[in-house]
Amino acid sequence: MKSPSYLLLFSLLLLMSTNSEAKSNTDELKPRIVIMSDIGDCNVEPDDMESAIRLFSYADQFEIEAFMTTVGWNCDPYPQEWGKVLEQVIDAYGVDVENLRKRSSQTAFLSLDEENGKQKMGYWPSVDYIRSRAIAGSHRGGIGVIGEGNDSPGSNFLIQLADEDDDRPIWVAAWGGANTLAQAIWRVQQTRTEKELKTFLHKFRLYTITDQDMKYDMRLNLAYSSHQWMRREFKDDLTFIWDEGTWQLQCELGKQYWTQHQQNIQRHGAMGSIYPNYKWGVEGDTPSFLHLMPNGLNDPDDPTQAGWGGCHTWGLSADSLTYAWVSWQQPQRRITEEYKQRFYSDELNDFSARMQWAKEGQGNTNPIVYINGTHSIKPRYIKAKAGKTITLDASMSKDAEGDHLSFYWWYQPEAGTSPTKLVITDNTASRLKFRVPLIAKGGKIHLICEVHDDGPFHLVSYQRVILEVR
Repeated sequence: MKSPSYLLLFSLLLLMSTNSEAKSNTDELKPRIVIMSDIGDCNVEPDDMESAIRLFSYADQFEIEAFMTTVGWNCDPYPQEWGKVLEQVIDAYGVDVENLRKRSSQTAFLSLDEENGKQKMGYWPSVDYIRSRAIAGSHRGGIGVIGEGNDSPGSNFLIQLADEDDDRPIWVAAWGGANTLAQAIWRVQQTRTEKELKTFLHKFRLYTITDQDMKYDMRLNLAYSSHQWMRREFKDDLTFIWDEGTWQLQCELGKQYWTQHQQNIQRHGAMGSIYPNYKWGVEGDTPSFLHLMPNGLNDPDDPTQAGWGGCHTWGLSADSLTYAWVSWQQPQRRITEEYKQRFYSDELNDFSARMQWAKEGQGNTNPIVYINGTHSIKPRYIKAKAGKTITLDASMSKDAEGDHLSFYWWYQPEAGTSPTKLVITDNTASRLKFRVPLIAKGGKIHLICEVHDDGPFHLVSYQRVILEVR
């Protein structure tokens, strides 16, 4: 029998190892994101404020390059006084970040000049940084205003962001209209070469929550919107995700789970104290940044990979003229809704745990998934040979709080190129051992290792493994 002192030493070493492995993820840079929101009067539409609060509770996971006020279904032009709602959320973040940063053991903020550089995963930015990134975008809507006289601080700033020496793509999450991006594209088109325009377009990825570059009563007139212009003119150079399906279900599931929002979100910290009651639905804009969530589940640059922000396919968009990454038609709509149903309780639990940190400065953190001894928030590519047996070992996965971990392996048939449906047996073990089907030769198989802890809110992390079958 080992002595108590040996066991104590072993426990300390294990804890030190777990903590150092958890912090190794901070070497990763955050994904860059720009929000375009018609945030405003909660008596008209409170869901943008709800989504803003959730976004800021994940400010350690996203490099929030800008939060722009723009037109949307409920406003054209955008009322200047509505911007005060964004200021209110930012002020509340300034209170809560003192507790939230304890989640990363962060004791101080970088200087504003340093924050304006590249932010590493796990870093909580100062409220001064967030305030400096609250910018006015285009406050009028539609393709008709694109051109001279429609430049805004937001459109100019997008050009500045694209010109920075930074290889990371810039994700634009359009909670309202994406008119500001359209104006920036137009300006670059007028002032730069065709090659330079392509370089500019390749920097951006656009995820739109429906098409809100218009008022609600005009929503069937898709030719009015600048979105159609971007899809038509730049379909080969601008990644465009047009979500119809995920955001509606986000609203409805939020209503079904509203009691949990009341118990675990509202009145938790300064942001929770202003988290409004819903009017039409809950957090309809949230899928736009959940798609980018760096939790190991999906690569945002491949919209066919199911993630918290849905699952999309390349196809004809709802205007019947242009193409984009879409989910509005069957069977894709059913597919994306099934994944949203599957992930929703974990998404909400994750948010709830962060709001506990905002309130108390302590709480649970997510497991760290290791596959064959390696941890990554990006998909793992592993070469496999058809007909041979392969082992994927997640037994080295860690939890900073020492919680017990449970495992679940599953296969996503919509992603990859394998012509066969994979049957996984014993999918709750920490090690997955199976024979690669002969028919999968030359294809790619997408497997996901889903790991929950048994701590508060049963938090989850993932690792997507992509088998390249020889």
